[in-house]
Amino acid sequence: MTARLSPFHRAVLLLLVIVLATPGCARIKGVFKDKDENEGVPVEELYDKGLSQMHSGNWSGAAVTYRRLLAQYPYGPYTEQALMESAFAQYKMGNNEEAISTIDRFLRTYPTHRNTPYMYYLRGLVNSNRDTVFLQRVWKLDASRRDLATPNQAFADFNTLVDRYPNSRYAADARQRMVALRNMFARHEIEVALYYMRRDAWVAAADRATYLLETYPQSEFQNDAVAVLAGAYTELGNETLAADARRVLQQNEPGHPYLAGDWPNYPWNIRKLNPFAGEKSAIDNDD
Repeated sequence: MTARLSPFHRAVLLLLVIVLATPGCARIKGVFKDKDENEGVPVEELYDKGLSQMHSGNWSGAAVTYRRLLAQYPYGPYTEQALMESAFAQYKMGNNEEAISTIDRFLRTYPTHRNTPYMYYLRGLVNSNRDTVFLQRVWKLDASRRDLATPNQAFADFNTLVDRYPNSRYAADARQRMVALRNMFARHEIEVALYYMRRDAWVAAADRATYLLETYPQSEFQNDAVAVLAGAYTELGNETLAADARRVLQQNEPGHPYLAGDWPNYPWNIRKLNPFAGEKSAIDNDD
């Protein structure tokens, strides 16, 4: 027969269980608590830690540190610098969407900051790289055949920098990058014109070549555009315009393969079956 505990004994036993269980619960809670090691750290220490991580190339660590700094200290000189450092770290990590968001936050908050030209420059770099994918880097796929929305935005960013801050230390490099982007846009237009030529759409090809010459003068592909005009007008039976185009091409680039009847040199269709062959266009005459 089981002995029953008196009310006094039951109260003592319950109190003993509570006393013994409380430290154990506290220890267990401490094990599972997700404590941020940067929480409560002074702003100067957080900034120095993030800067040290940046110098060592620990981009993800720096981004985490600066995120905590911005959350705990939303105002002040360290906040301004942390936003710039965060944007660069996100750019180096390939987190382009986050980098753009951080840059835009900086530009909205500090529109007259002395480092505003740098932020426009960085925004241009991010947008230039925004749609670059792994396969594009490995197999050198032609960027001009991809969506040009973000390269156009990059051009606008660099143009803003050059227009508003022409004497900035970043302006010269921005101008060079704008030239490269214009050549990419021009190549896109010539590729479309060649597509039309291959399908005997001569009017569309001539229109595209004319647009290239008017929109991107002095590009790397201006002579190819003139060659398209010569070929398209010949096929359309307009010998006057065709002769004018050939004459201009002879003056500007007498060695252009069109004049020898070797252009456009469309790639062999079977090449498309090889996934490792990369992309080749009718204007690629290296081989």
